[in-house]
Amino acid sequence: MNLQPITLEGTRVTLLPLQESHIPGLIEAANDPNIWSNIMTPLLNPAEVHKFVYQALNEQDSGQCIPFTVYDNQSKTIVGHTRLFDISVPHRNLEIGHTWYNPSVWRTRVNTECKYMLLQYCFESLNLLRVQIKTDLRNERSQAAIARLGAIKEGILRQHRVLYDGYVRDTVMFSIIDKEWPQVKDRLQGFLSI
Repeated sequence: MNLQPITLEGTRVTLLPLQESHIPGLIEAANDPNIWSNIMTPLLNPAEVHKFVYQALNEQDSGQCIPFTVYDNQSKTIVGHTRLFDISVPHRNLEIGHTWYNPSVWRTRVNTECKYMLLQYCFESLNLLRVQIKTDLRNERSQAAIARLGAIKEGILRQHRVLYDGYVRDTVMFSIIDKEWPQVKDRLQGFLSI
């Protein structure tokens, strides 16, 4: 499994390998408190964005993740972040997560196109058996977006994570497996052709 940084180019967005030079754009993109209501670790100031980026780059160097900066080709700005992580080479699976977007691109094709490119890379280049995506039980918008992709809801992990503010989060787990990918791919291509 090749876990090297890669650029994934779409029509609306390009997923760029995360770099230190992206920090100013990420600070600007993260500068809306509406993003962080149900996120594990909010990026509420420039210092937290710096820490987030350096931690992701360290994890990338040790083979734990592949982090991406989400670049909006339309506005020519950085609009968010996503990554592949919790990578299991022997079991051929991983998770898509640590995803956040500036509200300026909510309810646009940005998330659909990002997930399409990531899933295509996972199933067609990395030859994975399973990709999982999880979210906070309270985050109904995120759950609807994940289900819309065609991911299967597997269940709820009760009292799964303690958030930065002490809240004990229940987590909803979704997945897509390799034999479901062709149908999911057709579904996403249909959304993106509109």
